[in-house]
Amino acid sequence: MLRVVVAVAVLVVFVYGLIDVSRTDSSQTRGISKPAWIVVQIAIPVIGAVLWFLIGRPRSTGPAAVTYSHPLAPDDDPDFLRNLEIRRRNQAADDRLKKLKDEFDAKERKIDGGTDSSGPGSGTADPHGSGDAGAQGTDEVK
Repeated sequence: MLRVVVAVAVLVVFVYGLIDVSRTDSSQTRGISKPAWIVVQIAIPVIGAVLWFLIGRPRSTGPAAVTYSHPLAPDDDPDFLRNLEIRRRNQAADDRLKKLKDEFDAKERKIDGGTDSSGPGSGTADPHGSGDAGAQGTDEVK
């Protein structure tokens, strides 16, 4: 029974080591090249696998960084966030301009309606003294 357990353990270590070598990127192997590690593991199965795990296997400094070619969500996309900020600023500027225009129009209506009660054809004198009804409200010198 002990012989079977030892044989199975040797086979498991050999197969696992061989699969691990074959799945490892050749630029990450240490010591010797990837094909050389495969030859070592086939030539001396248990010792080759142990040497691979101790010497040849790349050291993992942590989990491999996963890189995505695109953001997963809009709030992870810097271009989206930048455009969102630009749109927000443009909307605020538009709102500010609309408010100023409305205030200006209200003041203009108040000035036109409050101080100058004479409409066209009312017969009152021209407040600018020019005699030309079309020249009202202009700052031209005649």
